[in-house]
Amino acid sequence: MFKLTRLNQALCVVGMVSSFTVMADTANNDVNEVMVVTASQTEHPELTAPASVSYITREDLDNLVVNDVAEAIEKLPGIHINAGTTYGRNEIKIRGLDSDYTLLLINGRRINSRDGLLSSYGNDFDLSSIPMSAVERIEVTRGPMSSLYGADALGGVVNVILRKPTEETQGSLGYQFDGITEGSGGNTHKMNGYVSGALVPDTLLGNLIIEKSDRDAWRSNQSVNPDTDVLEERDELSLYSNLTWLVNDQQDIELDLNYNTDDRDADWNNWGNAVNNVQEMERYNLALTHYGYWEAMNSRVRYNLDHSELRDDSELNSAVGDIEQTNNTIDAQLSGYLGDHLLTGGGEFRDTKLENNLTLTTDSVHYSQAAIYLQDEISLGDLALTLSARYDDHEVYGGEFSPRAYAVYTITDNWVIKGGVGEAFKAPGLNQYSDSYSVLACRGKCHVVGNPDLEAETSRSYELGTSYETAHWGAGLTVFENDIDDMIEAETWDRVKTELSYFNVDEAEIKGVETSLWADITDTVSVSVNYTYSDAEDKSTQTDLLNTPAHVANVQLDWQARDNLYAYTSYQYTGSQYAKNGSDVVKLDAYGTLDLGARYQPVDGLNLKLGVTNLTNEERDETAIDLDYIMKARSVYAGVSYDF
Repeated sequence: MFKLTRLNQALCVVGMVSSFTVMADTANNDVNEVMVVTASQTEHPELTAPASVSYITREDLDNLVVNDVAEAIEKLPGIHINAGTTYGRNEIKIRGLDSDYTLLLINGRRINSRDGLLSSYGNDFDLSSIPMSAVERIEVTRGPMSSLYGADALGGVVNVILRKPTEETQGSLGYQFDGITEGSGGNTHKMNGYVSGALVPDTLLGNLIIEKSDRDAWRSNQSVNPDTDVLEERDELSLYSNLTWLVNDQQDIELDLNYNTDDRDADWNNWGNAVNNVQEMERYNLALTHYGYWEAMNSRVRYNLDHSELRDDSELNSAVGDIEQTNNTIDAQLSGYLGDHLLTGGGEFRDTKLENNLTLTTDSVHYSQAAIYLQDEISLGDLALTLSARYDDHEVYGGEFSPRAYAVYTITDNWVIKGGVGEAFKAPGLNQYSDSYSVLACRGKCHVVGNPDLEAETSRSYELGTSYETAHWGAGLTVFENDIDDMIEAETWDRVKTELSYFNVDEAEIKGVETSLWADITDTVSVSVNYTYSDAEDKSTQTDLLNTPAHVANVQLDWQARDNLYAYTSYQYTGSQYAKNGSDVVKLDAYGTLDLGARYQPVDGLNLKLGVTNLTNEERDETAIDLDYIMKARSVYAGVSYDF
């Protein structure tokens, strides 16, 4: 049944959701349900959410050594972290689709610097801009979500939910070290501080989170060119703050501020020569949100500013790049009941301005897009239907309509069958469609110029699955298929052309299976397993899509040895995949890594953690190493934190 509530601001978290809760009848169910919000912008138990959803909690993050969002979610079902560059930048792939099809949100707000810093650079500047000590939880929704979120959500959505300020005063201080045991360099030092409390009791709450991380460049004797870096040097500083004004019982106003600097330096291999590449980004994000909790409906009105400035200084560039991207977004949403229907609807307007002296033949490029959407959640006894649709009007590519239908059938309190169909789209990026945008490529030997004749990519996706969960074990199985029309690809360099462009592939198909299982073996020991099979094919050429392993699996064993001592061991397997080597396609062998870790609390508030990643010092195969795709060697980490 549906239940109408005001969200607990300390727990529900997204800043984007309506203040309505969809809850299962749990009278005979002893499962400790986790509520998720990204799948529908309303709150659901994970089991009955109208999508395939996984999550990472604050406690999970505290147990691990995690430097960015990609590392935090890499062991969830359907996720593959792809090497975006040969010097340590990562990209998130969901169900075999490239990172360009993964929409990244912070508290439900888009974060995007891709037009300023292209994915060909390994666009994890977006990922690293989020201080991990500020994260309350991360929700990953697999499958198309354009009906709610618009373009770029063909593969799924990663929603990073940050900590809300608390009424009581609390805080923490922490330090973490991560050191690579082979090669030279690669050590990471991370410090963080957190404080939260009431500035005016019951009226004005605030928090402040500061995180500083420094990593030395790492070099390995596996490198074809010993004078180049496998991991680039990184110096990062992040500050996050939230102010919440509890105006009255019916209104809240929130101000989110996020400031980040991210400086990187790497020597990378360019046809046998070491080329220095320095990139320094400064970024700030501001969001002002009004929440209303009215008698008949709830509302949200929000303004979001995301501004990034990048200094791009590479020895391959003809000049030092000065790049700025500014995204302004205004959105509004209403949620309420109309009879037995829980309706959620809203609108959004986004405006983007880009300046780039390296790639643009004009001073700047400016474009906008607008959208409206509506979702209807219908309860028909044991059957729950979610119907949604969104219309986007892009300044360049015109209108796109994205419908979605999803059904959840509750067999028992513990067992559900669910599935649906959705359509999604992705308008070409500025670099892809604008012929005034020219990107240096081919290791400095050519340029890739936008193609104004490109069509927007569209997809239709299907999934059907079942999940069963009790207090002591749970399992799930989902089959999925994504059919993508007009997929955009870049031309392959033949080592002769000096100018390349983009083109549409007639059709691509990605289908597969996701399975998961977890169980409490004893009162103190539990195990979790997930496996994803993906068959990704370019239907026009009958060839496999690149950088998409057919098999990915994760196994983790958790041991709560004592109330104050926790330990785990985990193994991650990544199957064989295909990659580009110039104009050739080569096959890269499978590999696996084993991690160990422990967390100990000697006294209240004091936490110690220690562990090893890649315990067996696994290495990639010779073909991958020849392409400079080198895995991080065995590393040890240690951390200490004090909560007060």
